[in-house]
Amino acid sequence: MSSSEELTRKFARRFVAMGDSFTEGVGDIDPSSPNDVRGWADRVAAQLISNDSSWGYANLAIRGKKLEQVIDEQLHAAIDLKPTLLTLYAGGNDIIRPTVDLERLMSRYRAAVQKLREETEARILLFTGFDSAKAPVFNMTRGRTAIYNEHVRKVAEDLGCEIVDFWNMKRMQDWAYWDVDRLHLGIAGHTLMAKEVLRVLGETDEIDDPELDAMPAVSLYDRTKDHLTWGRDHFYPWVRRRLTGASSGDGMSPKYPQLTDKVW
Repeated sequence: MSSSEELTRKFARRFVAMGDSFTEGVGDIDPSSPNDVRGWADRVAAQLISNDSSWGYANLAIRGKKLEQVIDEQLHAAIDLKPTLLTLYAGGNDIIRPTVDLERLMSRYRAAVQKLREETEARILLFTGFDSAKAPVFNMTRGRTAIYNEHVRKVAEDLGCEIVDFWNMKRMQDWAYWDVDRLHLGIAGHTLMAKEVLRVLGETDEIDDPELDAMPAVSLYDRTKDHLTWGRDHFYPWVRRRLTGASSGDGMSPKYPQLTDKVW
């Protein structure tokens, strides 16, 4: 018997998370965690295991991955782990590219969810994309995200999946929930997302509400300076990676490629 088969036998309930940086946990810095990040999925897993010790957890997500990469690299691995709960979010890295064929991508998304439905008995949670109406630069992609969300909602309806509705989590439009790069949730954002996922699951939630630091009033000069600093330190490096074909996830491995109950 392989080690993977032994683990699936060990854990009666198996949570498998698929995706990109959002699910890997980028922005929730934790040097004690694999890849130096924790994230909402780890927090959900820790709570599930606390509620019921029969849970095992695997996180296959890797930062920088586009939707088709997530499908090609994670789908079969997820199926092999025989999940009883599976979360999938991918597509954000496609939406913010200069061009994207959403109809083709979402056709692949539907096919991937269909395969998960056919080959596992998992409860499947899908995510809508974030409403970037108040986000500088990325607010230009809001229309694409709305189209993406309509596809996600239709796939969920047709295939019997549940939705974590990130689009309507309007509290997240407060930048205090985000990392300094404005691309990823910060510790508070990942904590709030974990609580929302647990709410959708109907699971006991003992996670403390995130505490936000009061945001001081900022002058126009300081706000402009902050935008310029953000552009230099975060936006332009992101653009450079896109132009060179590099990814923030190059050379990285999944945090938890096999089922475990050792999550904090």
